[in-house]
Amino acid sequence: MFVGLDLGTSGLRALLIDASQNVIAAREATYDTTRPHSGWSEQTQSSWIDACKDVFAQLKADFPHEVAAIKGIGISGHMHGANLLDDTGTPLRPCMMWNDTRSVDQAAKLDRTPNVRDLSGNIVFPGFTAPKVAWVADNEPDIFEKTAKVLLPKDYLNFWLTGVYASDMSDSAGTSWLDVGTRNWSETLLAASGMRADQMPTLFEGSEAIGPVQDTIAAQLGLPKGVIVAAGAGDNAAAACGIGALNEGDGFVSLGTSGVLLTGRGAYAPKPESAVHTFCHAVPGRWYQMGVILAATDSLNWLAKNLGQSPADLSKALGDSISGPGTMRFLPYLSGERTPHNDAEIRGAFLNIDINAGPEALTQAVLEGVAFALRDNYEALKSTGAHLDHLIAIGGGAQSPYWVELIATLLDLPVSLPEAGEFGAALGAARLAICAATGADPEAVMTKPAIGTTVPPRSELRDSYETAYAGFVKSYPGIKALQQ
Repeated sequence: MFVGLDLGTSGLRALLIDASQNVIAAREATYDTTRPHSGWSEQTQSSWIDACKDVFAQLKADFPHEVAAIKGIGISGHMHGANLLDDTGTPLRPCMMWNDTRSVDQAAKLDRTPNVRDLSGNIVFPGFTAPKVAWVADNEPDIFEKTAKVLLPKDYLNFWLTGVYASDMSDSAGTSWLDVGTRNWSETLLAASGMRADQMPTLFEGSEAIGPVQDTIAAQLGLPKGVIVAAGAGDNAAAACGIGALNEGDGFVSLGTSGVLLTGRGAYAPKPESAVHTFCHAVPGRWYQMGVILAATDSLNWLAKNLGQSPADLSKALGDSISGPGTMRFLPYLSGERTPHNDAEIRGAFLNIDINAGPEALTQAVLEGVAFALRDNYEALKSTGAHLDHLIAIGGGAQSPYWVELIATLLDLPVSLPEAGEFGAALGAARLAICAATGADPEAVMTKPAIGTTVPPRSELRDSYETAYAGFVKSYPGIKALQQ
């Protein structure tokens, strides 16, 4: 048996599978995020440990024989968080989360520093780890002076399990301290934010073992002795492992709270100015790139809340098939935007509102706006040399046939929907556990899911949507000028 843990923003999900990757059980435990000031977002490390104890207690209560047969654990986690530890491994402050934006000034300063983009392969976003620690240096100098190690969120949980300071390449690529091309800590990048190599964990590939669960922790969790812990992965890399997107041309579109368009890459091909993220993959010798929009289903949820209807009902009212673009335009920048604009200040807008426009027209504009923004991501990815032949759609928004067909048409790519089942970050983490505990080849373990249906582009509507997309592209600079 093997376990994948997905340390999410709001809770920890545990997936128990057997050696043939049959799902035995899934269990969850939640925790809170605190926001003591505007732009701050923090979690306590002890809440993750409590959640870990909770999910294993649930599994042991319901599946005692299976838990006794666990051989490996892998963890996926939300990226970019900063856990500052003293020389005993004790947290000095709560974790600063991926969506904590207090370090805008520090990020801008690091991003202007010579060689930082070249070595890290990415813009230094305020959400990344290095600017957060630089903020601590500027505002909490006593804590900064005591910092012996900095760990990412899932790496802290791995440290609690094993006693080993470790990280994997995919998660570490989002710190602005890793030379993403050579897959190693960069002395230049560390020095840019006043850090040292000895404050970093040891690097592993995500499919490698970092060590066994400590005997005392195994006893607490009801695990057998000697369970191997994989280095694990950042959440999107783990999702790519779960869906089998390892190689050049393998990709998926995730319609979740945020939207992600991701493709595997066989070589390192950064283009920071595009605001595309270029990160190491969780398996050796591969990278991945992704464009990110900050409000995908969040845009539909926002509209639904204000119209007093459910997101599903709004989407269903449009039917299952597209018939051409509407005249209204929606810019989905409700919380700023990442790719391609790297603009934390831009906000959303409706254009061409007609007096006859009702809920259906508003919904169509919102779904189109998100799809246009994903097309922006696709163009940014292509500018780096990435090539996609098809996509797999995951996330809650993929339940809308209308939205999936719209994205397929706008990207001019077939979009496949997996059969019902597990294929997300928790499965990816469990697959990494299989590799770490058994030495199995990731290519053999990280297969693609069975496909339920494939949605082709509507070629007869391509030209009309191209015209509408061209109008969308022109909207951003105009709205930006008005909002300044």
